[in-house]
Amino acid sequence: MDLQSGAAVALPELLIDSASGTSHHLDSLHFPLHNTTDSVMLQSSDNKTGRWSNLLLAYKTLGVVFGGLVTSPLYVYPSMHLNSPTEEDYLGIYSIMFWTLTLIGVVKYACIALKADDQGEGGTFALYSLLCRNMNIGILSSKSSDVNSSQARCVLNEDNKQKSRLGKVFETSMVARRALLFIAMLGTCMLIGDGILTPSISVLSAMDGLRAPFPSISKSLVEALSAVVLFILFLLQKFGTSRVSFLFSPIMGAWTLSTPLVGIYSIIHHYPNIFKALSPYYIFHFFWRNGKEGWLMLGGTILCITGSEALFADLGHFNRSSIQIAFLFTIYPSLILTYAGQTAYLIKNPNDHMDGFYKFIPKTIYWPIFIIATSAAVVASQSLISATFSVIKQSVVLDYFPRVKVVHTSSNKEGEVYSPEVNYILMVFCIAVILIFGDGQDIGNAFGVVVSLVMLITTILLTLVMIIIWRTPSLLVGLYFIIFFMMEGVYVSAVLTKIPEGGWIPFAISFILSFIMFGWYYGRQRKIQYELTHKIDLGRLGMLLSDPSVQRVPGLCFFYTKIQNGLTPILGHYTKNMRSLHKVTIFTTLRYLLVPKVSPHERIVVKKLGLRGVYACVIQYGYADSLNLEGDNFVSQVLDSLQEHIENCSSLPSDHMPVQEEISELSEAKTAGVIHVRGKARFHIGKSTSFFDRFMLAFYEVLHKNCRPALPALGVPLPQCLEVGMFYEA
Repeated sequence: MDLQSGAAVALPELLIDSASGTSHHLDSLHFPLHNTTDSVMLQSSDNKTGRWSNLLLAYKTLGVVFGGLVTSPLYVYPSMHLNSPTEEDYLGIYSIMFWTLTLIGVVKYACIALKADDQGEGGTFALYSLLCRNMNIGILSSKSSDVNSSQARCVLNEDNKQKSRLGKVFETSMVARRALLFIAMLGTCMLIGDGILTPSISVLSAMDGLRAPFPSISKSLVEALSAVVLFILFLLQKFGTSRVSFLFSPIMGAWTLSTPLVGIYSIIHHYPNIFKALSPYYIFHFFWRNGKEGWLMLGGTILCITGSEALFADLGHFNRSSIQIAFLFTIYPSLILTYAGQTAYLIKNPNDHMDGFYKFIPKTIYWPIFIIATSAAVVASQSLISATFSVIKQSVVLDYFPRVKVVHTSSNKEGEVYSPEVNYILMVFCIAVILIFGDGQDIGNAFGVVVSLVMLITTILLTLVMIIIWRTPSLLVGLYFIIFFMMEGVYVSAVLTKIPEGGWIPFAISFILSFIMFGWYYGRQRKIQYELTHKIDLGRLGMLLSDPSVQRVPGLCFFYTKIQNGLTPILGHYTKNMRSLHKVTIFTTLRYLLVPKVSPHERIVVKKLGLRGVYACVIQYGYADSLNLEGDNFVSQVLDSLQEHIENCSSLPSDHMPVQEEISELSEAKTAGVIHVRGKARFHIGKSTSFFDRFMLAFYEVLHKNCRPALPALGVPLPQCLEVGMFYEA
């Protein structure tokens, strides 16, 4: 989040505009809805954008949003366990894929999920954020706003009267809130698992095309070449995707256009009646004939919809109309025709399913399609790798994930980030998956677990949104939930049988990541609860400053804290040991708002605390914002905001200190030197502490000890940072 455009806002003005005397309607975080995020402006401008602008955006989505989905024909049929398949089997499989793409892709994601955006942002975390804001449940107690006026309380009371019963259950039940949080975390971690498996299976399946014209090439060589391609791809991540992004859409456009043309040729040449399989009759006939074996084959069929979560997750990069246009008029028809062509070929060549894509490519265009396929696989890999960086960045900003280094690789695109640690961990995992498994079926089994569970989690969260926020009629909610929960539940049940055959990998990775995130969150929450309980009020601070043994020394001091309606207990430890306090002391809070982005003029919030040289400052940010607190730039912006606030408040009768004198003190303090103070805490675990608390707090301390020492922003250390040690009672 660039703070350069930030302007000072008095704390009470978050609720009432004192200048105009008019009040603003507030959301559950007491934040002005009309000026909350830049994404709102983007979303509201959709109606004003012309038809050609939406078409241009739709073209750009091809290289970013749909890479994983549109390249799925490379590995769907090779991932299925088919034994002597017949014509009826292939017709049934194609019918399943058609209705899966239609119901999940078109109905669920394109028509329903895209409307469940959180101020223009999509994805699992956005759904969780949307639910939290509308149910008035904060992620962390310090991250929820304080109720500073009776008018705000009246607004909240009116909202409470209209809340659904289910929403009240989440507000009153700690178990329900933790379950919701864990589901959201699991969905996010599954997306990270997708970032491991998509590059592996996409590149391996594309490179496998070398074996058809050159049978002498061994499988091990294909795996080695795939590993080299991924190694180079991950090394290039530090340069940012923007430098090569201009290639993405043309490549995916060529792929999206060429594969359905090949499919049409295959349909005409091999099996013109393939579209009779659109009848659901063939689905029932398929399961009637194959029974359990047909159910198990769903573990491979589910891969036809892989990447569909990106429709929703990448919403913030574009807009709803552009994604819908691209999917409904290019991606969806392309997949339907491509799978129809593959199936038509396999009906006449039933034993070629292990290489179901390259075998149905005519020899005259084999090499051009191979080049396009390999390039498309790399693009698909890039989109999921970038999505993983974004998810990690959001998790770190939310203080859900241990602090890792996050680098912004573009000065124009805030969402374009790179994390060195995450990048190399992903590289190791991707190459290990290829070299250890190698077999496309085993990787497909692992991939199926990720795809099905992410879809099921999204269905659950969307159902909650329908009930709690949209107030959809019960009949429609029940119809939606029954259809999609049963459909995706059947897919999940099928892929879970593949856990011994490779499916355990993403499940284990996602579960471990979820546990790390929950452990980090739990420890941070306990620390904040302690700080709230032992916070220092202004009366006690006045007593400390009136103590003759405590001197006011020249300089500027920033105290960092997570609490907003009091002063950090670190202050007591600091003055007790240092016996001094700087002439200008600013208690700074990083305040996360459950919105994607905070508008520029609301980013720096300042307030005079009534004591000479003592101020409060809140730096507000959303989960899609970047935050840079390094160097003199940050200090200058805060002081400029304070100066503006002092000038605006100079007419108040309570201000006895001359304005110019107060502003002069700010400049002199900065010149004398700046120091940043934060707490370095450990938990004191007593005998009465429960086993769960002992285990979770010990786990948190291990994470905290090994992560980089920084504020919960983007893992960026503050300069000249003084850490004050203190113990927290567990």
